[in-house]
Amino acid sequence: MTPQILIVDDDADILKLLEMRLVASGYHVTSAHSAQQALSLFSMQTPALVISDLRMPEMDGLALFEAIHHLNPTVPFILLTAHGSIPDAVHATQQGVFSFLTKPFDSKSLLAQVESALKIAPNVQANNQPTLSDDNSWCANIISSSQQMQSLLAKAKLVAASDASVLIQGESGTGKELFAQAIHQASARAHKPFVAINCAALPEPLLESELFGHSKGAFTGATRDHPGLIKNAHGGTLFLDEIGDMPLAIQVKLLRALQERMIRPVGSTEQTSIDIRLICATHKNLLEAMQANQFREDFYYRINVVSLEIPPLAARREDIGLLANHFLTNLNKKYQKKLNGFAPDALETLLAAPWPGNVRQLQNIIEQVVVLATTPIITSKLVQKALQDNIASMASFDTARKNFEQQYLINLLKATQGNVTQAARIADRNRTDFYKLLQRHQINPVLFKESPASNSPTSE
Repeated sequence: MTPQILIVDDDADILKLLEMRLVASGYHVTSAHSAQQALSLFSMQTPALVISDLRMPEMDGLALFEAIHHLNPTVPFILLTAHGSIPDAVHATQQGVFSFLTKPFDSKSLLAQVESALKIAPNVQANNQPTLSDDNSWCANIISSSQQMQSLLAKAKLVAASDASVLIQGESGTGKELFAQAIHQASARAHKPFVAINCAALPEPLLESELFGHSKGAFTGATRDHPGLIKNAHGGTLFLDEIGDMPLAIQVKLLRALQERMIRPVGSTEQTSIDIRLICATHKNLLEAMQANQFREDFYYRINVVSLEIPPLAARREDIGLLANHFLTNLNKKYQKKLNGFAPDALETLLAAPWPGNVRQLQNIIEQVVVLATTPIITSKLVQKALQDNIASMASFDTARKNFEQQYLINLLKATQGNVTQAARIADRNRTDFYKLLQRHQINPVLFKESPASNSPTSE
């Protein structure tokens, strides 16, 4: 069945040009000169895709998207925008618009966007395209009954049918990695690897080596070839968490790799082809980071083809009871307990809490009350104490900094196999200062050196 596309623009010339290009490519096209006319046409026959201008009188393209999304949230929507309206268009993608095209656009870009959008349209499936299963096993780890989350999961499932890059945004602890895993499980790549890395956890040189790999002898301590996580994810999905913390230099290299579908390991002269689906996540505002020149604009548009915004737990309180009972069931098994549930006032206490740490914090609270519970029913008093302890247990700034420094030095020495010179260079410290840091944290670099046996061919 030939896909039906609804196009909307108050400029008759652009409307005619769009219609000619789409019809010439074999699509059925319905044209509307205004958003109001488009809504009437949409109600009569649901198209597979809507393409609309952003700037229109009376009702603009974003308002039209919101109205159509309310009628049918599964129909993909592409915005046309002038260069000066790009920030508005980017904001629109964060609200659920599939993508946008800047004017003037060429036929190749238009048709490529249309093809990508139609891949996720629910009523358009090529005969040779794998369809998604009707069961919910792909998102079984995402526990929710809220309408917000159900709409988000519906969009995630549609996105999974394509290879479009996805940017998942949301506060820490909302479950961004779970969404990434769900998209992978619902995709045709589900039988291939899902590889995740936290971009904030490693300094720039180590992050580059972890992503792109390195050849033997590329730097001191590189005793063997290392394929890198991008290569490990070949055929599957690469998940980059905290993408907002990725150094600019690596953004450039990764952008080139995504465009060319090739990578070159550190210290190597040979390139390797790659086939990955990229999913990124961040709790940061990348638009602000772009304005502060801390994030590349071209890289942002490359990774943000489709955007998913996960709401904080406080914005979907109807899920708190469901999640609490889910965690209780699992923790009963873990700690071999037989707790029957929460007292009504205990649930009320959970519902009223602010949850700055979102689902992760809720899970920690439930684990504490399960461990400490002495009665079959969890009381409000026990929940209140766990909430108070959770806040009180947050380390001071000095303690948190000390813990970070210690873990950073340990990771650095592990990566360099105890080579203090290389570790100091990566940390941008001279050897004397670096040794002082090691002494302050009582870390002996000798403990991180490879034993002779580890250099044997059979060692890992």
